[in-house]
Amino acid sequence: MRAVAVLPVVALVVLAGCSVPFLGSGPNASAPTSGSSGMTEGDGTTGGAAEGNTGGPNGNTGAASAGTIPPDPANDALGWEGGYWYNESIAVTTDDGYNASERAALVNVTMARVERIRGLEFTQSVPVEVISRADYSRSTGDGGGRSAAFRTFDNAKFEGLFLVGEDRNSLAVQQSNRGQNVLGYYSPANDSIVVVSPTATPDIDPSTLAHELTHALQDQQFNLSSSNPATRDAYNARNGLIEGDANYIEDQYDAACEAEWQCTQAAAGSAGTATSGGGDSTSSLDLGVYILSYFPYADGPAFVSYLRSHGGWERVNAAYDDLPASAEQVIHPAKYGTDPPTNLTVTNSTSNGWERVRPPGRPDYAVLGQSALAATFGATLYDDYNDSSVVAPGTFLNLEAGSVNTSDPFNYGFNYTNGWDGDRMAVYRKGNETGYVWTLAWDSPAEAREFVDGYHDLLSHWGGEPESGSGDVWVVRDDSPYSDAFRVTRDGDTVTIVNAPETGDLNDVHAAG
Repeated sequence: MRAVAVLPVVALVVLAGCSVPFLGSGPNASAPTSGSSGMTEGDGTTGGAAEGNTGGPNGNTGAASAGTIPPDPANDALGWEGGYWYNESIAVTTDDGYNASERAALVNVTMARVERIRGLEFTQSVPVEVISRADYSRSTGDGGGRSAAFRTFDNAKFEGLFLVGEDRNSLAVQQSNRGQNVLGYYSPANDSIVVVSPTATPDIDPSTLAHELTHALQDQQFNLSSSNPATRDAYNARNGLIEGDANYIEDQYDAACEAEWQCTQAAAGSAGTATSGGGDSTSSLDLGVYILSYFPYADGPAFVSYLRSHGGWERVNAAYDDLPASAEQVIHPAKYGTDPPTNLTVTNSTSNGWERVRPPGRPDYAVLGQSALAATFGATLYDDYNDSSVVAPGTFLNLEAGSVNTSDPFNYGFNYTNGWDGDRMAVYRKGNETGYVWTLAWDSPAEAREFVDGYHDLLSHWGGEPESGSGDVWVVRDDSPYSDAFRVTRDGDTVTIVNAPETGDLNDVHAAG
């Protein structure tokens, strides 16, 4: 999936109105490399899209060097699709959109280029549909079709992350974000791509197309439907590989177009904008929720680059059968395959009418992960409730010469989140009131203490104060979107957070001790 959004160009806590291409829920990420460059990184091959093309990405003989177009092959070949070699140019007029023949040519030559860069062959053609942003936004809905238990659970989960307050619908906020920033998506169920035109005249951004075609190639080679993550952490971990791979390839595609290939450009003024005839704007994006969903596009490319530099494309390919076990492994690639998270449990100890919320069709618990914790702290840079923030811009934002790195703006691994070793949240309900129990494991008691210190700062940021005479219980004032009572306890390397509407409800949600 590819999307568009406003980048946080920050001086203290100020958002600038700069828009750049985003993928899915993240930006057009240029993947960092690990000690080498271009198409030869880590796998010992001799050629590639940005380096002269004397051989294919996996060491096979390339079809042609730049500027040399051979005859069509007798059989399908890597880097050739539908009558086009990867280094051929096509004649199209973009100002009036793409007619059927132009679209077919663009799709085929882009498929050939993705093959050339990724070193894998498409096994079938990929239909591509173009729709308007207004049509896409109408199709996203607001989550109203979910069960009442599912909506209650999701609201409590996002409230627990301090991302969506009690006065809002978490599913509607997420759907609104997607409706505004998605530029395209691949549907494994339909084996097809939908591109959301960023202009009133239907247009296809070639970079968006390359990204989505990479997803189609992944599906044909690795069956993307074979995994169905059940928790936020598992979802972000899996997508760190899938979206990281697609962003990495798109970055290679863009570099080759700039340095060697003659590539079609998007219509003037269309790429990277989030408005259409409907007038939608990314200015109303919920940045906290966006930071959470953006994670795979930010840290995924570096994860893929790490794997490739430690085993070539073969190791990246193998990761589809051995997905990252947590977002932490994507943030810290050296932990991949070696540091699985702790599998925690939450023991029910409710009383006085409180009951566990068990949404149908999903586990009755959440695992949120390090990337979600980072969003919780990072979002305080952007909320309009408090003029302060829990983390400094230089801690959460990747700054270069005072400006945010447009390829990888957010740092998901910092002091309050590093050392995460697992978590589990259970949600409880009594009438119209909700509470939760969130247990988090850390690598050491020192890491757990550091998180508790940061969490206390979060509570203070959102209007909380410690209850007199208690070192564990905090109360967030009534005018806050997170007005509740909290009990925060640490036992060695484990932290337990209990949330309830009032301090008198804390023991009813989860007995102390």
